[in-house]
Amino acid sequence: MITSVLVANRGEIACRIFRTCRELGIQTVAVHSDADEHALHARVADRAVRLPGAAPADTYLRGDLIVKAALTAGADAVHPGYGFLSENADFARQVLDAGLVWIGPPPEAVEAMASKTRAKELMGVEPLTEVTENDLPVLVKAAAGGGGRGMRVVRRLDDLDAALESARAEAASAFGDGEIFVEPYVENGRHVEVQILADTHGTIWPLGTRDCSLQRRHQKVVEEAPAPALSAELNDELHTLAVRAARAVSYVGAGTVEFLVADGKAHFLEMNTRLQVEHPVTEAVFGLDLVAEQIRVAEGHALPADPPRARGHAVEARLYAEDPARHWTPQTGTLHRLALPEDVSRGVRLDTGYADGDDIGVHYDPMLAKVIAHAPTRAEAIRRLAAALDRATLHGPTTNRDLLVRSLRHEEFTTARMDTGFYDRHLADLTSPTPDPYAPLAAALADAATEGDPRFGGWRNVPSQPRTRRYARAAEEHEATYRHTRTGPEADGVTVVHADAHLVVLEVDGVRRKFEVARHGPHRYVNTTHLTALPRFPDPTTQQAPGSLLAPMPGTVVRVAEGLKPGSAVEAGQPLLWLEAMKMEHKITAPTTGTLTALHATVGQQVEMGALLAVVQAELR
Repeated sequence: MITSVLVANRGEIACRIFRTCRELGIQTVAVHSDADEHALHARVADRAVRLPGAAPADTYLRGDLIVKAALTAGADAVHPGYGFLSENADFARQVLDAGLVWIGPPPEAVEAMASKTRAKELMGVEPLTEVTENDLPVLVKAAAGGGGRGMRVVRRLDDLDAALESARAEAASAFGDGEIFVEPYVENGRHVEVQILADTHGTIWPLGTRDCSLQRRHQKVVEEAPAPALSAELNDELHTLAVRAARAVSYVGAGTVEFLVADGKAHFLEMNTRLQVEHPVTEAVFGLDLVAEQIRVAEGHALPADPPRARGHAVEARLYAEDPARHWTPQTGTLHRLALPEDVSRGVRLDTGYADGDDIGVHYDPMLAKVIAHAPTRAEAIRRLAAALDRATLHGPTTNRDLLVRSLRHEEFTTARMDTGFYDRHLADLTSPTPDPYAPLAAALADAATEGDPRFGGWRNVPSQPRTRRYARAAEEHEATYRHTRTGPEADGVTVVHADAHLVVLEVDGVRRKFEVARHGPHRYVNTTHLTALPRFPDPTTQQAPGSLLAPMPGTVVRVAEGLKPGSAVEAGQPLLWLEAMKMEHKITAPTTGTLTALHATVGQQVEMGALLAVVQAELR
């Protein structure tokens, strides 16, 4: 009987596992890096053990330290979560050799399937050993781990070597294993997977299918269960192949077998020997707690002969602190508020590793939360999830919330015609700005009430002069102008029905609209619009030289192009250096053809957002 579980992970998945443990009466132990000292998962656990350092290689990838932490804290079992060491056979053996219960598959099964190259060989699929023009496009892929890290699509042979080097470096950083391989890239296929659950008595449950085709950087963004628009024959084939893969390695516990589906055919991708980020949609449809089932299987309990019946449809969206319009750049800062509207609590679930006031740092994945909706039909689940996200209170760094809402409401998704090229085709439209023209006015009126404007709500015998306030939204500046009259504030073309520090009601063309306003320092959150208040008289600022390359995010300089130095000739779009932030590499390229006149970045250097990295002087024409 398991009495205490250490979760060898962080953030949302640690919090999610702790929730089930509490329901089962099991004590919880967290591990945390120095960067995560005040993280939610460390706060909610019964006990927490520090892993000195911040980089994954020094903390969450140190199996010896994690096993020591489990023994020190008195845990009798270890759950790996997902990512980090979750598919590391050596870590599983370390746990078992220490006399602890491993809540996962046998190390031999992990070893057989955790390496995608060995898994493909097991399923009769051979990777490419030599790449020719006829093989393009190809996918360079990390042999270990997942989450889209260490993956690069190559469409030109000239780009292959750089892709291999970049993928190898990213894989080594994220998983501690730099092994990579190359395989054909299936264009515009659907990413479909099968959840399995197996016990130690020979029973294997195929728990339906999931579609995870909406992806960015080969990382899933929206997932659903069951996968829509599959023929009964293809559905049965996927289940059969998944069970075959599990039996081939004597699998135990929860796992996922992934496929690309194109032209009605299934192409085996890999088997993930762990819990998946998207497991909640399967839980919703089958009425299961997969973490609880993992624990019961680890305790030796047998599964019933048949799985429960599936009911309804579930859709999950991953909420990231990132800017999709700027190459998915990760964002950092304080998460002031994250909450779903109270009236959608039924049928909508929020899994998160953050609480209000927590800081979002640069060291780990930028996922803030997962929002999951379950309903009797696919259309109802999609509508429920889109509405929950659209009306969520979300105050903090830029997120992909608007992108998610638009994606869920896109005709290609609602009619189940999506594939893995969805964002390649539609990203520009899905991220085109649609600012609310009345949000700045609402912010201005609320600010006036907050600041105790002596004329706000009052009047004088002489006409009031217009008041102007300035706000920035993204890179655009907006002005809001209002006046005070005997009956209160007014603005051209708008009737101000009500205005206080937190709520503004405006009537436009006979239609009343409510604006809820929150403020955190200079930031204003007007419904779903984020504005930054600008000073009335801005201070002069030092102008950057033309061609300055500024860090788009805080991070670490991990590589500089070979031979690059001041005086080097560069071409527009040429990679100059690489930043690592939130477990991903980000390429910084030359903005124009010209000469590199300054290089301030050095390998290993920590830089803040906006730091000057280099300067390229444009070529005179």
